[in-house]
Amino acid sequence: MSLTLGAIVEALGGRLLGAADQLITGLAPLQTAQSHHISFLSQARYQKDLSASLAGCVIVSPAFEALAAQRQAAIITDDPYLYFARLTRLWKQRQARSSGPKIHPSAVIDPQATIADDAVIGPLCVIERGASVGAASVLKSRVTLGEDCSIGARCIVHSGAVIGADGFGFAPHQGEWEKIEQLGAVRIGNDVEIGANTCIDRGALEDTVIEDGVKLDNLIQIGHNVHVGRHTAMAGCVGIAGSARIGAHCTVGGGAVVLGHLTLADHVHISAASVVTRSVLQPGHYTGMFPLDSNVNWEKNAASLKQLSRLRERIKALETQDHKHNNKEI
Repeated sequence: MSLTLGAIVEALGGRLLGAADQLITGLAPLQTAQSHHISFLSQARYQKDLSASLAGCVIVSPAFEALAAQRQAAIITDDPYLYFARLTRLWKQRQARSSGPKIHPSAVIDPQATIADDAVIGPLCVIERGASVGAASVLKSRVTLGEDCSIGARCIVHSGAVIGADGFGFAPHQGEWEKIEQLGAVRIGNDVEIGANTCIDRGALEDTVIEDGVKLDNLIQIGHNVHVGRHTAMAGCVGIAGSARIGAHCTVGGGAVVLGHLTLADHVHISAASVVTRSVLQPGHYTGMFPLDSNVNWEKNAASLKQLSRLRERIKALETQDHKHNNKEI
């Protein structure tokens, strides 16, 4: 697999510094790229890697054109990271292997399920009764799509994902738990990507909803009746508890947790490993985690935290006493 720089620029745009017939045989990071590779620089803090890189061509913004011009070749574009993303898709399209059957023989599909003609269903997938898969969507191996759940167009669902398992609903009774039947489904919009072994539970009464353009990493848990707004992205091991409502264009860092029945407004960004314990109704970047420390110091700080409420009351009492004393002096 190879492309000339001229073919890349013709397909994706940008301004080429260098020979159009220069051949590229792979994509690689700046640090490990060789003369036959193309790489990119998107952040100023990595410009030292650009100077030392052996890459045959580098995708850069106009701000780094002079530095890139000292090298073999460069493609100048306003958003190098976006350009690189589009280049990866172009590369995969050009090296596509001959496709097998649209529906793998080992897939189990209920006769009452609906599969678009151009959808791809991988090995060992299970599509249950009443479920539907939209146009040009791809289900990798071992995906389970539960009863009456739907996936829109141009979605990608990676191996082992389970869509439409029962939500975690039980009623306590005399020291035991009685199951609450989960009567809703899961509705997934268009252009959604769902990572490997991610689980999206069906709703208890209403549907769990994942809107258009959402991107979910591996090993994410989405609880029942959750609503995720369009173009929100979540990194690996995020947990969203039942009935939480996540807005559009949000990001949730890896390992973060959002408690049930909370709301995140549009354009809210949660740092990795944070625990969201209250609704966040204003856009912005939020962090809720305890800094890493030695275990000895952590235990001391944890002990101090337990005293905060008592210390707060003591401070309030002292402030009240001081206020009364000042009034007497007046």
